[in-house]
Amino acid sequence: MEPFLQFLINGITLGSIYGLIAIGYTMVYGIIGMINFAHGDVYMIGAFNAVIVYLVLGILGVTWVPLALVLVLLLAVVLTSTYGWAVERLAYRPLRGSFRLAPLITAIGMSIFLQNYVQLLQGARNKPLPPVIQGSFDLTSGSDFVVKLGFMQILIVVTTVALMVVFTYLITKTPLGRSQRACEQDQKMASLLGVDVNRTIGLTFVIGASLAAVAGFMVTLYYGVVDFYIGFLAGIKAFTAAVLGGIGSLPGAMLGGILIGLIEAFWSGYFSVEYKDVAAFSILVLVLIFRPTGLLGRPDIEKV
Repeated sequence: MEPFLQFLINGITLGSIYGLIAIGYTMVYGIIGMINFAHGDVYMIGAFNAVIVYLVLGILGVTWVPLALVLVLLLAVVLTSTYGWAVERLAYRPLRGSFRLAPLITAIGMSIFLQNYVQLLQGARNKPLPPVIQGSFDLTSGSDFVVKLGFMQILIVVTTVALMVVFTYLITKTPLGRSQRACEQDQKMASLLGVDVNRTIGLTFVIGASLAAVAGFMVTLYYGVVDFYIGFLAGIKAFTAAVLGGIGSLPGAMLGGILIGLIEAFWSGYFSVEYKDVAAFSILVLVLIFRPTGLLGRPDIEKV
C-alpha cells in the first residue's frame, strides 16, 4: 500500500505540470482550431528564464527565498509571455486565412527554431539549479517504505489548482472570456459585433505562454536541471493530455494531464520505466478509438 500511495503522489504532481502546459494547447485550439506545436518550446524557454532570473537575483543580492521565488515567477512569466505573443504574431496571424496545413508547418518550424535558438545562446549542456525548496512530510512510519509528500509537490499541486480556478473564472465570467468564446464560435461574426479578434487571439497565446512559464518554473525547482530539449517531450505529453481529456476543454486538459502523470508514475513503479511513454500513448489510442472527442470533449457541430 505504501508504494501505491507514493506513486499516486508522484503521478498527481507530474500530471499537474502536464495539465498546465496542456491548457495552453487547448485554449489556442478552442479559438482558432489549430495546434501550436511550438508551445512545448515556450515552456522550455520559461524554465530557462526561471534559471537565468534566479541566478541574476543571486548576483544582485536577493537572497531571501520567498521574495526571490516571487520575483523569479513574475519575471519568468513576463519574459515568456513575449515569446508566446511573438509566436502568434509571426507564425499564426499572417497565415490565419490560409489553408490549415500552413500554420501547422510554420509552428513546427518555430519549434525547431526555438530549440536551436536556446541551444546557441545557452549551450547544449544541462543547466543545474541548487535546491531551493526542500523537506517533506512523512505520511507513513513504522515500515521499510516511508511515503513522503514533499513541500515542492504540495506547492505544485496547490498552484495548479489555484490557476485552474482563476482561469475557469476568466473564461466564464470576464469580458475577455466572452470574447474568446465568441471567437471560438464564429470569428467573423464576433468581429462584426465589435470583438477585437486579433487582440483576443494574441492575449490567448500570451495566457498560454504564461501558464507554460509557471510550469517551467515549477519543473526547474522540482527537478533542479533544465536543457534545451525538455520542451519537445513535455510538449508531446501535454498535447497528448489535451487530446485525451478532450481538446478545447480546460477541465479536460487538466484531467488528461493528471491521467498521463498517473499512468507514467504507476507504470514506472510497477513495470518498466523505459516503456512508460508507450503505456501513456497506448491509453490515448484506446480512448480515441472508443471516444474520439476525448473524455470531456464535445463533438464539433459544423455550421452551414
